[in-house]
Amino acid sequence: MKLPRRQFLHLAAGAAALPALSRVARAQTWPSRSVRFVVPFPAGGVSDILAWQIGQWLAERLGRPFIIENRPGAGSNIGTEVVAKAPPDGYTLLEFSSANAVNATLYEKLNFDFIRDIAPVAGLARFHYVMDVNPSLPIKTVPEFVAYAKANPGKLSMASNGIGTSSHIAGELFKLMAGVDIVHVPYRGAAQALPALLGGQVQIMFDASASSIEHIRAGKLRALAVTSAARLDALPDVPTLGEFLAGYEASSTNGVAVPSGTSIDIVGKLNTEINAGLADPNIRAKFADLGLTVLVASPAELKKLIADETEKWGKVVRFSGARPE
Repeated sequence: MKLPRRQFLHLAAGAAALPALSRVARAQTWPSRSVRFVVPFPAGGVSDILAWQIGQWLAERLGRPFIIENRPGAGSNIGTEVVAKAPPDGYTLLEFSSANAVNATLYEKLNFDFIRDIAPVAGLARFHYVMDVNPSLPIKTVPEFVAYAKANPGKLSMASNGIGTSSHIAGELFKLMAGVDIVHVPYRGAAQALPALLGGQVQIMFDASASSIEHIRAGKLRALAVTSAARLDALPDVPTLGEFLAGYEASSTNGVAVPSGTSIDIVGKLNTEINAGLADPNIRAKFADLGLTVLVASPAELKKLIADETEKWGKVVRFSGARPE
């Protein structure tokens, strides 16, 4: 049967619209069940704090549980791979960080390609590090520390959250720019590294401000500098490393991502809801008190930021000669 031209065009237009209508329908019904939110680091660290804050916000806004699942290991690669290989249906989220940019150079072979297999959705925060020393060390300023380290090459130990983590790479950038020889001692996350610094087993650590700030305020750690470009409101009397080493800046970018291929409508819905959370005064106040800077960004802006960080940290990894454990 030959259809009249007008009826044929009407049916063709309707068929063409079906995929778009299907995407919209999925976005309108999503989420219809609980959502898994993978944090590729141990519980108790800054990434965990961020995930719980925004996960609770999303659960309240969208009416479904957002279940935090810590999948640490291999510098965040284990958890990232879980998400990279998950169905792109919006029910598996990843909290990504600058560790993913570092790992692109640190690891010769991965079972996924972060830029290809993971799609950024929204930012969460940029957090900076504090150059902390144990108070038993007779040093109160960055110049004093540099002088002491140069007079005692290889005798100071630097803790980190693990090889290739942002805390490690921030320390390696300092070593490169200051020209000092400090022994790197990797731990399996901040929950292990920070007690070693507090106990004096190591002398220095570039720790996230959010996890060390209370120890600094209590006098259990001495903050020599922060790694941000400007002083932190939460630690206004602590200078930046850039005040002593021109051009130094190190931070970790944390955000939310999904498997590539996830509906753009679901990505858009998540971006809108997360950005609304980051605008909430209570969440902003909690982030600020921990020395975190809220990061509101579009997926496209985050994609460029990830590419830029991959290039920057790749240079530091190559200088350090770091290799996975």
